[in-house]
Amino acid sequence: MQSSITTPQVARLLDALYADAAEVDPAAIQAADGGDDQSEADFYRAAANAYLPVGREFGNLLYVLARSIRAETIVEFGTSFGISTIFLAAAVRDQGSGRIITTEFSPEKVERAKKNLQAAGLEEWVEFRVGDAMQTLTADLPGPIDLLLLDGAKGLYLSVLRLLEPRLRPGSLVASDNTNLDGMDVFLKYLRAPENGYTTSAILTDGVHRGHEISLRN
Repeated sequence: MQSSITTPQVARLLDALYADAAEVDPAAIQAADGGDDQSEADFYRAAANAYLPVGREFGNLLYVLARSIRAETIVEFGTSFGISTIFLAAAVRDQGSGRIITTEFSPEKVERAKKNLQAAGLEEWVEFRVGDAMQTLTADLPGPIDLLLLDGAKGLYLSVLRLLEPRLRPGSLVASDNTNLDGMDVFLKYLRAPENGYTTSAILTDGVHRGHEISLRN
């Protein structure tokens, strides 16, 4: 069976989205950068036009991880324009069951993401939630969580993880993007402390440019 991410419909869409991100993001990120005194929340508000996508290699890995554990309930923190959501939704469709619950602070980004999932033919597998993840992910989560993707505001990674931790089943996976960026030390220290219940591994994609942490809930 052909993977959904390699079908012409999805592959062409991903090509177009990545090409647009490569054109738009450098200027959008530069314009959003307010210097050392800028809060993370203000940066993300200013970067509303930026894709800030997962790399394609990491997207493929998300698909592989979801399929390999037959993830039925996937929670994504940080939808942006839905590129990572496409990889996850493709995995759920290809296994024939499951649900992605994805949350994004910006309503405008969610509308763009919905259109992209519709263009991919994957919208039926995704539930979008708009607002602060510390509120949108507090209730109405179906079943135990099989896979958690952390790809929103980096300063909230640990808070979101701790919020959802009671719902992570043994053997579930936590995939964290951009862990090579500054300010991730406390989060990584938590994941890597054996007493917190994870077995974890740091990986790099796109050469050595993107860092990630893949963690198993023991």
